[in-house]
Order: sequence, then structure tokens, then C-alpha cells
Amino acid sequence: MYIPSDLVRRISDDLSRPAPTPAPSPADSDILDAYSRAVMGVVDSIGPAVIGVSGRHTSWREEDQPRGGSGSGVILSADGLAITNSHVVGGRDKLTATTHDGDRIDATLIGDDPATDLALIQLSSRDLPFAPLGDSKSLRVGQLVIAVGNPFGLHSTVSTGVVSALERSLRSPGGRLIEGIIQHTAPLNPGNSGGPLVDSKGRIVGINTAIIAMAQSVGFSVPSAVASWVKDEIQAHGRVRRIYLGIAAAQAHIDPRTARELDLLNDSAVGVQGVESGSPSDRAGIRQGDLIVEIEGRLVAGIDDLHRALAKTASESITLAIIRGGRKIEVSVPIATKA
Repeated sequence: MYIPSDLVRRISDDLSRPAPTPAPSPADSDILDAYSRAVMGVVDSIGPAVIGVSGRHTSWREEDQPRGGSGSGVILSADGLAITNSHVVGGRDKLTATTHDGDRIDATLIGDDPATDLALIQLSSRDLPFAPLGDSKSLRVGQLVIAVGNPFGLHSTVSTGVVSALERSLRSPGGRLIEGIIQHTAPLNPGNSGGPLVDSKGRIVGINTAIIAMAQSVGFSVPSAVASWVKDEIQAHGRVRRIYLGIAAAQAHIDPRTARELDLLNDSAVGVQGVESGSPSDRAGIRQGDLIVEIEGRLVAGIDDLHRALAKTASESITLAIIRGGRKIEVSVPIATKA
């Protein structure tokens, strides 16, 4: 059968032309519009409360200032109370906050808690836009979250993602584990530290604190439940109080024979390397060389377990199970708190 050459060319052109992208269905458009409205609504409500935070030590010369000494924060009340990361303000006594409108306001440090990488600062201004802390306990994996901050000094930068995991643990700059960390996919960059992580209803559910170098879409936030506790502690006491034992300690191996004879479930413990004179442990009779294997019936295999157990204690004394001289004994230690 004969096919005209011009028809062959038209068919060839049609076959080589890329297929048109189908227009989104009405349902898809509705979903995208709802997503956009949610993000825009959050930015409208939270954005004005987000600040840039920078600082320097007054004894340093300008040419000696380290680079990268800036981050983000969020104003929690109209009188200028704001929260940021400890590593943003640590070691700096001359702080400046930059508002959503570009105004620069002097700020002072109220309290710093390196163990959770959080700090409270006070802006020297009033009648400011603010966004109080919400409830992180209602978060679910897969939920939309929005990060607002000042990466690389770019004010009011917005990124979105989802909660990718809950109850992570992250090592703070001070070396202590921060529990309950939120892992999310909202892109973070240097300068986002201290800015808010917000849900689709505009509630602050976390304070962004860290990223993994060279990783993509792996960010971490201190949950708002922890931030609220730290805020309350600093406002009430000027510091965060924690249960204090008064020992120097490190993880220690338990001899397998001792573990078998005492029917222990753990093969490591907290080894007491020193006891502070007059401390609760000293008054309770804890000695150098003791191995702490339990607190209030909870197994203790290392320093992190010790901190977790102490954080959950609400009584006036705690019972430690220790190994001493091949024997397992219990010691009651009175509760005391220390920054």
C-alpha cells in the first residue's frame, strides 16, 4: 500500500514529539491547594515571630570574630522572651536579634542549657509578634512540618517536609543525650539552628537544632515538650535543675563470673571513679570502685542509662543497686538538684 511521503513525515513528527503532561485532576488540584494554603497560613502566623540571632564576645576584636556565630530563634511572648539554641549564643555576651521586618534589637541571655541545646534570651523591646510553644506529644510519623529560620542569613526562609521519626536520641554539645528528638525532612542549613519547627496548624512542635553533614533531608528538632520544660525551669530558677548524685563515673565492664553468680542481666554498669565530699552519694555511703547496675529497679549499663533513670525520678530518694566486693547491695540516696 502506498503512503504519501508528507503523511509519513507527519506521523514521524507526532511519534517523536513528547507526550503532553496530563493536567492534574480536580482532586489533585484540591490537595495541592490545601497544602499550599496550610503552608502559607503557617508562614503568615509564625513568620513575624521568627528572628535572627547573632552575637559576639565584647572582649574580642572585630577582626577576631569567628564566622558562623549566628542562628535563628522564635519570640514566645509579646514582651520579647525568645528561645534559641545554646550553641548559637554560648560564649557570647553581646547578642542582637533581627526581626522579620529587619529591625535590630539588643538581647540578653536569661539562661542557657547546653544539655538540651536550648537557651532563653530577652529582647529589649515590647509589643512584639510572638508564637507560643505547642504540644509535640501529638506528632505522628508522616505528618507535615514546616521549618522557618535564617539559613546563611537569609531571613524568613521556609522549608517543608514530614516527620520521618520520633523519639530519636541526639548528643548535645555538652555530651549529654537529648531524648525524644524529632527527625524530619524539612531541609535545614547553617543558620536554621534555633528556629521553630511548626505543624500545619501553626503550632510550634520543635526547635531545630542539628543536621547531619553531607546528608539530605535529615534534620533534628528538640521537641516543644522539652523546650517548654527548659523555659519553665529557667524562668523559675535561672537554670535547669537536675538530680545530682555527686560522683565521677564512666561505663565499666562487669566480670562474667560476677554476672553469673549474681544473676545479672547486664554485662556493663556505671563505675564510680570518685565521690564528691558532702554530696548525696557521699552521705549515702557510695564508694569509689562501686558498680551501679540498677536505679529504682531499672537496669543501668552506662552513663546514658543513668541520666535517663534520674530524669524519670520524682521521689525524695532513689535506690541504687551496686556491686561491691562481689556482692549486690542496695543503697538509698537522698535527692538533691544542681544545675
